[in-house]
Amino acid sequence: MATGTTPSTATSPPQAGPPKAARGVRTPGRAAITAAHLRTDRWWVPPLVTALGLAAFVAYSTWRAFANSHYYAAPYVSPFYSPCLASNCADMNGGADWHLFGSWWGLSPALLVLVFPLGFRLTCYYYRKAYYRGFWASPPACAVAEPHAKYTGETRLPLILQNVHRYFFYLALPVAGILTFDTVLAFRDPHGAWGHAGLGTLVLVVNIALIWAYTLSCHSCRHIIGGKLRHFSAHPVRYRLWGWVGVLNSRHMLLAWSSLISVAVADFYVYLVASGVFDDPRFF
Repeated sequence: MATGTTPSTATSPPQAGPPKAARGVRTPGRAAITAAHLRTDRWWVPPLVTALGLAAFVAYSTWRAFANSHYYAAPYVSPFYSPCLASNCADMNGGADWHLFGSWWGLSPALLVLVFPLGFRLTCYYYRKAYYRGFWASPPACAVAEPHAKYTGETRLPLILQNVHRYFFYLALPVAGILTFDTVLAFRDPHGAWGHAGLGTLVLVVNIALIWAYTLSCHSCRHIIGGKLRHFSAHPVRYRLWGWVGVLNSRHMLLAWSSLISVAVADFYVYLVASGVFDDPRFF
């Protein structure tokens, strides 16, 4: 009788796949690091501050947009309500008064206007990073894994709509132009005579300067000016403009926050003057 081992006919149990938790950055083939991350600093502070700041602005702007009051104090008009397009706009002594549409069932005129600058900011490259990290934790910070099991980026709805940013840039330009017109009118006194300058005038001047700086620092603006050029030497004017916009673009984050704060401050200042909290201090 031959001796030896007889091959076993029993089949090995199928190998189970990775557990459901092992997805995303935990999938096989990625670095086998048990710690959630290796950062030892307070990495959670910036996204938290960003979320609180954006949430505060959203809450304030929502209140003011639906308030439908105290947005004009001659000669100042709130940037939230300009251009005032509805027929139920306050009497603005001409100039800043447009009245192109009907009453829209009594809705606040701000709801007709804010969609353009807010759409521009919502799709802005910096603000995407800000609220992706602050609200969606995608990712919450550099070198910190996001908690989502699947990442599709901006290839599907609704995030694919972020690609309309360049078109919102075109819509934001005329709004900035009208706000510039409002700022010029702020140098008139309440009776329409030129030569007025008050604290509100200074507030609106600073606000429009920051709005233009933020708008022109946009990545889309930089591409429009200098994109698709094979030889800068053949386009010296566009090259010079591209360089100037590039300087602003390097400060895009700072300008984004500065202009966001300034537009809220400008609106709040007009609200305080229009509601009679105090009189606008006049310089001359």
